[in-house]
Formats: sequence, C-alpha cells, structure tokens
Amino acid sequence: MARRFTPAAVAFAVVAAALLVTGTPVLDVLRYAAYAALAVVLPGTLVYRALRRTPHTLVEDLAMGAAVGLVLELAAWFGFVSVGAERWLWVWPAAVIVPFLAVPALRRHWVVRGYTPVPAGWAWAVTGVIAGFTVYLWDSFLRRNPILPTTEGQAQYIDLAFQMSIAGAAKHQAPLDVPQVAGEPLHYHWFGFAHMGAASLVSGVDLPTVFLRLAVPALCALAVVLVAVVGWRVSRRPYVGVGAAVLMFTIGEFGYENGIRQLFGTQATFIVWGSPSMTYSWVLLLPLIAVFVSIIRGEASRGTWVLAALLLAASTGAKASSIPVAAAALGITALVMFVSRRRLPWAVLGALGLAAVAQVFATAILFAFESHGVTVKAFSGLEPYTTGAVSWVLVFVAFLLNMQLRLAGIVALLWQRRLRLEPEQVFLLGGAVVGPLLYLATAHPGSSNQYFVRAAFAFGVILSAWGWAAICFPERVAASRSRDAATRDVRAAGSRASWPLIGFGIGFGALLCAVQLIAGPATVVWDPPYDPVRPLLYWAFGLALVFAFLGLLWRRRFSAYLLTGILVAGAPGLVMDAAAAHRYTNGGAYAVTALPASRIEAARWVHDHSDPDDVVATNAHCVPSDRPDVCDARTFWLSAYTERSVLVEGWAFAPRMVGLPYGPWEPFWDQELLALNDAAFYEPTPAALDALRARGVRWLVVDRDIQLESPDLATLAPLRFENSRMAVYSLRS
Repeated sequence: MARRFTPAAVAFAVVAAALLVTGTPVLDVLRYAAYAALAVVLPGTLVYRALRRTPHTLVEDLAMGAAVGLVLELAAWFGFVSVGAERWLWVWPAAVIVPFLAVPALRRHWVVRGYTPVPAGWAWAVTGVIAGFTVYLWDSFLRRNPILPTTEGQAQYIDLAFQMSIAGAAKHQAPLDVPQVAGEPLHYHWFGFAHMGAASLVSGVDLPTVFLRLAVPALCALAVVLVAVVGWRVSRRPYVGVGAAVLMFTIGEFGYENGIRQLFGTQATFIVWGSPSMTYSWVLLLPLIAVFVSIIRGEASRGTWVLAALLLAASTGAKASSIPVAAAALGITALVMFVSRRRLPWAVLGALGLAAVAQVFATAILFAFESHGVTVKAFSGLEPYTTGAVSWVLVFVAFLLNMQLRLAGIVALLWQRRLRLEPEQVFLLGGAVVGPLLYLATAHPGSSNQYFVRAAFAFGVILSAWGWAAICFPERVAASRSRDAATRDVRAAGSRASWPLIGFGIGFGALLCAVQLIAGPATVVWDPPYDPVRPLLYWAFGLALVFAFLGLLWRRRFSAYLLTGILVAGAPGLVMDAAAAHRYTNGGAYAVTALPASRIEAARWVHDHSDPDDVVATNAHCVPSDRPDVCDARTFWLSAYTERSVLVEGWAFAPRMVGLPYGPWEPFWDQELLALNDAAFYEPTPAALDALRARGVRWLVVDRDIQLESPDLATLAPLRFENSRMAVYSLRS
C-alpha cells in the first residue's frame, strides 16, 4: 500500500523542499498543505464523486476533485466576503462535509472501490514532470523574489504587485474594485486572485507568502496531474496523459532568440508565475475538456452536466481566453458531427449553449463590455517583423515553429488516420486551432491576445501526445477502444522497443539544451525588421538537415524517432528561461520595477495597524523615471502590501485605461481627485484632510524620495510611523 503513494510523497517533498530553501516558514507550508487537503481537495472530491458517472482512478478523483473544490471555494468566498463574514470563511467546507457524513446516500462517497490501478511508470513519470518544473520555478521565480524585500535595491517583476493587490482586495471585498483607485469597479478576470485571498483567509498564512511562495507551485503541480489524468481519460491510454504533461510543462517554445522573450509572446513557462491566473484557468479548463468529451461521446449523466455548469461558471472570471476557445471547439465539433452523421448532435449543442451563456455572463457582468485593449486586427503579432511578401511567409513559418512545434503530433495523427478523426479528437483539434487563429485575428498593446494560444495548449498537447502514441505504437492504437487498452498501453511503454525511443527523446533534448546554453542565445537587431526571426529559421533548417541525413542512414522506425525529435526540439525553451534568470538575478529576467524594503516596511505597518475597510492615500503614483514630464503609472506596491484600497496609486491597469494610445503614460482620468489627493501632502488644510476622510481615507503614506511632505501636515495629522524614506500619518478621528 505504501509503495502506491511513494511517487506522490516524493512530488510533495520536492515542492516542499523548494519552498523551504527559499525562506518559506515550515509552519506556513504545513498550514497551506492542511488548507489544500481539508478545504479544497476533500470537499471537492466528495462532490466530484457524487457527480461523476463511474470511478476511474484515485488520482483522477483527487485531481478533478481539487478543481471542483476550487469552484466551491469561489462560491463560498463570495458568499462570506460579500456579507462581511470573511473571518468565518474557514468553516465553509462543513457545508459539504456534514451532509456527506449525515446523508446515507452520500456517505458511500467517502470510500470508493473498483478503481483502475495506476501504472507505476505513469505515477513516477508524472512525479518527474512535477519535480522538473518545480526546479524551474525555484530557479527562475522563488529564489529571485523574496517574500518581503530586505534591501533598498530589491526589484520585482512589474505585474506581480498588481496581481497581489487584487488578492489582497479579495480578502475583504466582493465584488472587487481596482485596488489602486478606490471605488473604481474591477472588470477583469480576477477569480484566480480571489482564490489566493481565500487561501490566505482560511489557512492563516500571510498573503505575500501565499502569493510569492505557496500558490504557484501548488497550482502548477495540480495542473500537471490534471493534464495527465485528462489525457488518459480522453484517449483511454495512460501514457498519452504523461506525454501531454511533458509537452505542456517540460517542453518550451521552439526558438534560438533568447531565453526571455519569444518572438510572438512570452514563454508559456514564465506565464505560470508571471500571470498566475493562466495557471488557475488551466486547472479549470482541463477538467472541463474531460467533461465535454464525455458529453461528445454520449456518456454524460446528469452529474456531468452539473460539472460542466460549475466549471464553466468558474472559468468565466478565471481567464478571458478560456471559454471562447472551448466554445469554438464545441461549435466545430457540432458542425463536423452534423455533416458526417446528418443529424443534429443535441448534446454537443447543449454544451455549446451552456458555454455561450457563460460567455455572455462574463462579457456583460464581469467585464462590463470592456475590451481591455483587445481589437480586431489581423496578423498584428507578425507585422513588426515583415517588410514584404517573402518576409510575411517566413515570419508565418517562424510563428508556426515557435509557438506550435510541440503540437506536431497532431499532424502525425491526421496523417495516420487519413483525416478521419473521432468526434472527441475533432473537439481537441478545434481548440488547438482556434486559439492561434484568435491570436492572429486580434491585437493587444501588451500582447495579451497570446493567451488565446495558451488556452489552446490545453487542447493541443493532449491531441499531440495522442498522435505521438499513434505513430510510435501503431499496433496498440486499435486496442485503445477496448477494455484492456490501459494494460496494452502499459505493456507498450514498458516494452523493449519503447525504451530506446524514450532514451532518444531525453538525450536529444539534453543535447539541444547544451548547444543553446553553450552557443546561444543569438544576438539580433531589427535591421531588417525580420532579423529577429532568422536565428530560429536557421536553427530549424540546421535540425532539418540533420534529420534528413539520419533518415538516409536509419530507416527502421525513423518516423517515430523523427516525430519524437520534433516534439522535444523546444526543450531548450524551459532551460534557457531559467538560465536567463542567472543573468538577471534581482527579481528575474523579465521587466522589473524597484521594490525598496523601506517602502514595504511602511506598507506592512499600515496593514498591521489598519482596518480592512480603511482607504490609504499616497504621493507615489509613478514608476521612477528620467522623464519628469510624464508619469508611468505602473506602481502598485502600496495596495499590494497593505492589502488596502488606495485612493489614487498607479492607474495604468485600470480597465478603462488599457488600450489607450499612450498606454501606462496616459494621465489619470480624474485630475480633480488627483489634485485633492496630492494637496493633502503638499498643501494640507483641515478642509483638504476632511475631504479625504469623507472618501474613507484613514492613512497618508509619504514617499519622501519623491517629494517631502509639507511641515504643516504634522500639525494636522499625527505621525505614526517613519523610516529612512517613508512616513505614515493617521487621519483617524
């Protein structure tokens, strides 16, 4: 019995070790683990067991149950916080646990028998993916970002404070306002940050520790397990799930430019910590894919439809890219089934209707019809590299190689099946294709349209791994519909023929990583504009010549080795991204901003001495710049580390500002309010301070490096805190 759980124990130990060596308190790790087990996995698993049709594996019940638990947590969070009862949020699991103890019909879900055994190789392979990705997180994120800065020179990725400020607001607001502009509605995909706020409330762990340490590795580990179990469930082959997990969390984008920015968006691996809402959305989207496949296959029960509704509801505010991709995939599937069968697929149309309702809710209620800067403009992501017709072709090829090469198994599957796919495969193909098409059809000033491609990965990696299995083990594909498919797949993975192939994939990936670490990254300029794509194209051409030469010498099973080589060609992406962090050790390799310890000390003092409803005012609105005539309003540290609303901090990411011509340099929309705010620091009067009190302001936080406050302020409001840089005044009555 103990041996069955050894892989899970090892995975937990690796994650825990990464947290502990980066300064996470042991007690916080234990508290968070208890929260995850008792307040997410346990209630979610009980509900999932009550809704799913038949048991498959224990690991599937727990992983899918964790996703359902996150959905239930979101509903509980809104219910408790919206009535001001956030301190009692920790009791919400009792609403599930008590009925499952008291009601005889539900009590049977505590103990389930008849599970399919999990192959040991599958379990250890998934553990390996989790361990490898955790090492990446440790190297590129955890060790680069302290929980609280200890020096004046500390830097941090510029978006992190904004995201943490939303999580802080979620500890006492529902629905949320923009933390940097008190009272401004936040029309945004904020559900993932509400989860982090809820995790802090329930576990008792401080939010910076949850946000900068615990939540991201936990969500990533869950996403790895989910893609593995969903890939198994959808394909009915265990090792398709493992392959999908490898493609999603081990293989990076194909390129030779550098380890930081890819040509058509950032690394997907960076996205998991640079934009944790993407990881949160994957955790909901992957189970949704499994549920939709059950509906497409005609295997749905009433509980399946409830699961679909729950996961769609949570996906509405998880990431704006999830539901459009899933809905389009359903639409394509319905059309193909109608054309091939000459009858309407009512179940698929019903699922599409649910997705449409969810999208309308998201667009009208959560986003209030805000576009967030997304516009319809074809090929905007490719245009900067083009000068003429030939360059357009080359840049499009570079886009396919850079962003889609890990999905080459889809092409192999289409070839092997002669374009005759099963409906569930059509669904996966639809999702994999629609995401890139939406990226190519739209534009965004911050390249956030790339998230359509990231959502599509959840579909594409499963189908690509399925194609790899079809090419590498064709004699087993026909058996995938039979009851002993899993057994046959295990034998295939353990056969003598498979180990050389797996060894080749690992060895070839390691060789490519070594080449790029030693010889790369390439140095590029923008003259001509297509110069940045040339290293990638040269690298691809060189690898193509190598495989062409090998094909002449090595014909036996060459197609299997060729496809394996193509799929692992992006392996350097993850390694080069981590290597880049070694060149930029302070805050990581991406765009950073200063995070001095003196600022955060003042912010945490306000957090410790204020009420959650207190509003804070500050004179810090802009990122430090050599241009005093413009304001880069991407400063969010005060709202993040006080976990309080700020009257006016940095306004650049407010929904109404995104997409405006001057981006973060646009002036604040309410100059009268900004003048009132600043007058309290530089020209204070009793009337001015009373005007701020009327707006809920109870604390004034002064950054003296920006400008000294007026000496008169100390006569009108008591000075409560100061250090070498900061001062805090109280406006409490």
